[in-house]
Amino acid sequence: MTDQTNQICQDSAVTVCLKKWLPLLLLLALALFGFSQGWHSYFTLEMLVENRARLSGYVTDHFALSLLAYGGLYALAVAISFPGASFLTIVGGLLFGWAVGGLTTVLAATTGAGIVFLAARSAIGSALRARAGSFTERFADGFREDAFSYMLFLRLVPLFPFWLVNIVPALFQVRFATYAMATLIGILPGTFAYALVGSGLDSVIAAQLASNPGCLDDPTCTLTLDTSSVITGELIAAFVAMGVVSLIPPLLKALRKRRNAAKCG
Repeated sequence: MTDQTNQICQDSAVTVCLKKWLPLLLLLALALFGFSQGWHSYFTLEMLVENRARLSGYVTDHFALSLLAYGGLYALAVAISFPGASFLTIVGGLLFGWAVGGLTTVLAATTGAGIVFLAARSAIGSALRARAGSFTERFADGFREDAFSYMLFLRLVPLFPFWLVNIVPALFQVRFATYAMATLIGILPGTFAYALVGSGLDSVIAAQLASNPGCLDDPTCTLTLDTSSVITGELIAAFVAMGVVSLIPPLLKALRKRRNAAKCG
C-alpha cells in the first residue's frame, strides 16, 4: 500500500512539473523551429518591397482580417522572442497607417509579452524564489513593492533586451495586471515612433529604387532603411527623461523610509 501511494505521489509530482514547464517549452520549441525554417530571413526591406503590392492589395480587400493576422503574427513573434519586432512595427505603420498600425502593435506586443511572462512565472518563478538567498528575496520584495514604476522605466528606456524585460518580472512574482499595464504604457512612445517611420516608408523605397533601378534584380544590392529622421537623439533623450520620472515615486518612498529609520534610531 505504501509503495502504491509513493508511486501515485511521484506520478502526481511529474504531472505538476510538466504542467508548469509545458508553456515555456512550447515557446522555446516554436522559436527553434522558426529559426530552423529561416523565418527571420523574411524580415528584410527587400522582401517587403517585393511583396508590397500584394500585401497592400490584400489589406485593401480584407482590412479587418489583415489587421487581425498582423496582430497575431506580432504577438507570436514577441512570445517566442523572435528578432525583428522593430521591423514588424514599421511594416504595421506602412500597411495600416501610423495610428491604427501603432495601436495594433501596442496591443499585440503587450499580449505577446504577457504570454512570455505567464509561461516564465509558471515554470521558474516559484523554483527561483525557493532557492533565492536573503539578498535576492529582499531585492524581489522591493521590486514588487514598486513594480509599476520599475517596469515603466525598463520599458521606456531600452537598456535591456525586450525579451529579458518580459521574463525578469515573472521571477519576482510581479502581479500580471501591473506588468501588463506598465508594458502597454511604456512601449507607446517607441512603438508609435517606428509606426511613423513605416507610414512614410513608400517615399523612402521609391527614392532608393529610383537611384538603383535594378536593385531588386541584383543579389548584391541591399536596400537600407534609415530611421534616424524619426528615432533621433532628442527622442531617445525624451524616453530616458520619462523613464527617470517614472523612478521618482520609489526613490521618494526610499528616502522617507530612510528618514523614518534614522528618527527611530
